[in-house]
Amino acid sequence: MLIAATTLLAAAGTLAACGSQGISVSKSSPYYRGAVLFRDHCSGCHTLSTVGAEGSATSIKDRVRTNGPNFNFRKENAEQVLYAIRNGGFSGAVMPENLVVGDDAQDIANFLAAYSGRQAQNVPSVNITLSTK
Repeated sequence: MLIAATTLLAAAGTLAACGSQGISVSKSSPYYRGAVLFRDHCSGCHTLSTVGAEGSATSIKDRVRTNGPNFNFRKENAEQVLYAIRNGGFSGAVMPENLVVGDDAQDIANFLAAYSGRQAQNVPSVNITLSTK
């Protein structure tokens, strides 16, 4: 009986840990509401570790039509996000237009502007002088 209880407690602890990869934005942050809205409306197709979202393809071989950009690596500004929300992404092919509107859209845009691209590589630029001959 003690072994069964211990096993059940261990299993419950493991299951509780699975949900711990949720939103890592403080509830007092001005971006928290946007993080919740992103998780609720965007995480099925986009990846962003800040909210525990894993909706992007991890391999080109496994990619499906609804896999959106991985925002761990792709940096966006608020204007780009608002454009994508209003117009169904940049291609208009998969993402629904106006999935969220008004303050909800603005909160998601502000959140993504602050948290997207945090794992992007910083590639140094090199100035190249082209010959005019």
